Amino acid sequence: MRMLLIGNPTSPYCSEISAAAEKHRIRCDIVPFDQLASHLKGNSETISTKHEELLLPLNEYDVCLVRNMPGGSLEQVVFRMDLLWSLESCGVTVINPPKAIECAVDKYLTLSRCRRAGLAVPETYCCESAEQALAVFDDMNRDVILKPLFGAEGRGIVRITDPETARRVFNAWEQIGAVLYLQKFLCSDKANQSDLRILMLDGKPLGAIKRTSSVDFRTNCSLDGAASLHYPSDAEINLAQQACLATGTIFAGVDLIYDQDGHLYLLEVNACPGWSAFRNATGIDVPEKVVQWVKSM
Repeated sequence: MRMLLIGNPTSPYCSEISAAAEKHRIRCDIVPFDQLASHLKGNSETISTKHEELLLPLNEYDVCLVRNMPGGSLEQVVFRMDLLWSLESCGVTVINPPKAIECAVDKYLTLSRCRRAGLAVPETYCCESAEQALAVFDDMNRDVILKPLFGAEGRGIVRITDPETARRVFNAWEQIGAVLYLQKFLCSDKANQSDLRILMLDGKPLGAIKRTSSVDFRTNCSLDGAASLHYPSDAEINLAQQACLATGTIFAGVDLIYDQDGHLYLLEVNACPGWSAFRNATGIDVPEKVVQWVKSM
């Protein structure tokens, strides 16, 4: 079997998957998105990279694991997605599939599709106008989370409770051409903000963690959040499974949250989840689980 990892060659996540693949005698090569190219000639398409002497033609791999979608211009991001679609059309199994990555990297599209599938999501408003966002800010009791439409690990997320701060921030985001993505703030606990991360693989939970922070509304472990082992309920597993079905994701980190009244909501679906804090809290060897699953395909 031949496995391609698209991601940062220096990333520990890529290194860990590569090591697990080697243990199972699976050839595994790593290449970043910015080194990919496509050559259309005659009736064929060859997807290649700068380091062709180290790699097979990319469309000859059996499976491709996408480990990140780095920032870039609109043209660069669209071209990267085009390449994933081309790999898939050449018979390469892409995990996660291009249609799933396109959905999961877009917070609005993710929640929109999940809501249409009947899943509970936080009250959310998305627009390009600061004036519209300010009106909704009042309707949401002047306590909202403003998130970049694309982003991960809590970067760029702010909680806004002050009208003057809202006016300044919304106008600033409008001026730089950003989309204003607002969510009504849900507090799970007055003392400690917390949420859940369920790591899903092929429709089944690998495990779950509870992320808690007493100093920040963001529970991300890459910031100040602390992770602990969590045993997910049937309702939590079902919501995570339905979120994966709605987005088309196969390997995903699904984030859930309870409000103060005990109602469960879907927050996000991460199509390129990390597992450092998850492994520390659960003891689960995620790269080994992923490679075993790939090998059984």
